[in-house]
Amino acid sequence: MQPERAAPDGPGSLFAPHALLRRWPHLPAFWPGRAVRPPPPLPDARDLLALEVGGPVPAGWPGRVLRLDAGPFAPTCFGTRMVPPVLFAAESDDPVAAALAAPPGAAARDRAAALRPLLRAARAGGAPGLPDPGPAALGCAPGEAVLLLDPCDPARAEAAAALAEAARGRGGRVLAIRDPAMPPAARPVLAGTLDRRVSPWTLIDAAAEIHALPGPTARLATLAGVPVLGSGAVADGIGLLAALVGAARCADPVRASPCTMEEALGLLADWRRQETANRGIAVCLGMAFWKRRRMAAALASAAGPPAFARGTGAALAEAARRGGAVAVWASRAPADLLPRARAAGVPVAWVEDGFVRSAGLGAGFLPAASISVDSRRPYYDPTGPSDLEVMLATAEVPPALRARAAALRAALLARGITKYNLGGRAPALPATPGRRRILVPGQVEDDLSVLRGAAPPVAGNLDLLRAVRALHPDAFIAFKPHPDVEAGYRRGAVPAAEAAALADIVLDRAPMAPLLDQVEEVHTITSLTGFEALLRGRAVTCWGRPFYAGWGLTLDRAPIPRRTRRLDLDEMVAIALILFPRYLDPVTELPCPPEALLERLGQPQAWRGGALARLRRWQGRAMARLLPGRGP
Repeated sequence: MQPERAAPDGPGSLFAPHALLRRWPHLPAFWPGRAVRPPPPLPDARDLLALEVGGPVPAGWPGRVLRLDAGPFAPTCFGTRMVPPVLFAAESDDPVAAALAAPPGAAARDRAAALRPLLRAARAGGAPGLPDPGPAALGCAPGEAVLLLDPCDPARAEAAAALAEAARGRGGRVLAIRDPAMPPAARPVLAGTLDRRVSPWTLIDAAAEIHALPGPTARLATLAGVPVLGSGAVADGIGLLAALVGAARCADPVRASPCTMEEALGLLADWRRQETANRGIAVCLGMAFWKRRRMAAALASAAGPPAFARGTGAALAEAARRGGAVAVWASRAPADLLPRARAAGVPVAWVEDGFVRSAGLGAGFLPAASISVDSRRPYYDPTGPSDLEVMLATAEVPPALRARAAALRAALLARGITKYNLGGRAPALPATPGRRRILVPGQVEDDLSVLRGAAPPVAGNLDLLRAVRALHPDAFIAFKPHPDVEAGYRRGAVPAAEAAALADIVLDRAPMAPLLDQVEEVHTITSLTGFEALLRGRAVTCWGRPFYAGWGLTLDRAPIPRRTRRLDLDEMVAIALILFPRYLDPVTELPCPPEALLERLGQPQAWRGGALARLRRWQGRAMARLLPGRGP
């Protein structure tokens, strides 16, 4: 299906103010094939200037004005960022009204009927950041309530009273509730109104019918298929939706390319879910200074970014004040955090890097483009179930998600994607006729994934090499030190003489993906390399207890009895790489799907890291020379 409204509109050039192009750099993608630039010093009277609805026209502008509005498809707000994937554009003060003026045809109505379930699933539209507790919070079951929307506007009090009389005249219980489109300071004008602001989608889910004066909430309910009664109500919701879809322009803000309405609604749905999850996080703790900007963007909500605290007491006080959780970087969590948080009744969320992280090292001060946020414990802690483990044990993977996972896995393999995606070329391993080729990836030995996930007798890299050689005395063993250890940032170096005695080859500073293509098997403690090897169809033996062990895909030397579900590879990919992590585009700093991040990994300019990263590389080389256990 082609993106909506691809053709340019009329003569003249199209311009947009510098400020608008900075906030919405994807704006040109709404007009494919037509340039959208800042206005020139001497515009022509035929030119168009794109402005948001309500924005002032610059003094002296001689041309036409094209007004822009997201209408009922307003995006979720992340802090100060509201970046629309759907726009309506018209040379009138109300582009949405202009869109509704054109009657839709039969094909448009059929498409609108197919889009309505996507709209309801996306829960797009409405004031950003409102709680969405569902019908039970209103004391009713889905689809049974007769709702009366209080306009909270004294100028409409008389019309609201007439609306209320008509609603109650139909018989039965009527629940009056404030219109969520009205600002928080507005007060109800009807007696008995429930003065509570909730998402319009809670009202839509609860309603058998809604009595409302014209406005955004009434229109959204009509689009969603709920009967709306009152002055100016439109009975033909499918026709309304068809007219809007036909006039809409859609563009992906991350890819800066045109997209379909179906894709735009999927993006709005993903954003809504992430903003809702972010809303529960009040304060960050243990976040290194160089991570804070990226973490603020990744965890922002309509309420703004989380606060950052230096110690347990300050973090708990701020979390209690805001009514949310403390998000702590797992490896830097203070020892007293969990007991004090439990005593204070403050939730704790554990944050770590995601499984497709960046094109460069986190230890080199390159911020992550994916993170994991776990409400139970860090995903790598096998002492009890994490959110990820619960998802792996219980989450359903319907056919569409399975197909997406298979396509994502194919893209990962085709692009050679791993966690860090370091540059360079891997050496070709020598021919080894009759010998099984085994890769042993080194790990950072003081990393919590090793400290918590290792199992006796294998506690570190040297132990692992000895165990693999003892189990496979005739195999060809390639040992690959961890890149953070090679760079001098972390501990885990194996003395060169012992590595050479146990491994047939030691691969210094080699990228991982090409090595996995040259071996039949991987042995690891808890390294993510084992997961990356599974994606490539390699046999994997786990000497520790990583998140991907115990599900029937690995040979487990340290079994985890509570993991009894058997997963296939696409189910594992769907849960571990699509459902669980959060991805953030490093350029726009907007949430994005993993597929978009894979595309961004092919753009070196997105991963430069700046002066701080260059200084960190120099520091790593010095540490490798001066400190034991670091470097090659």
